[in-house]
Amino acid sequence: MDEERKITIIEGPTPIFEPIQPAMGELFLGILEGPPRTAMLARTRVRALNGPALIERCHRAWREKENIFLEFRTPLGLVQQVPIAAAQYEPTEEGDVLTLWVLLPQEVLENLTELNEDDSDDFTF
Repeated sequence: MDEERKITIIEGPTPIFEPIQPAMGELFLGILEGPPRTAMLARTRVRALNGPALIERCHRAWREKENIFLEFRTPLGLVQQVPIAAAQYEPTEEGDVLTLWVLLPQEVLENLTELNEDDSDDFTF
């Protein structure tokens, strides 16, 4: 995959995904193009070295009507990629923070929930 079409989490734990309320999720799913998906819309926050450049990468992909993905590793080290539906940048004193709204396909949800059965405090669902 073209490096310009993904944002990769290089270090740190698996992102924590917060489910989006059904009404808001349906709004986002309604504006996305493509076939219907079995997926849940979720929000996550990640640190970034250059937040504005990553936001521009998202905007460029969307202008070209292409997907951009968040790539991360699960606690077991499996590489997962999920489509980014929206992104927002926030500068903080600790560094850049991206809020990403992503679509979590059923197979990714299963991988994440199975891995956290014993450690439910680390994952929000």
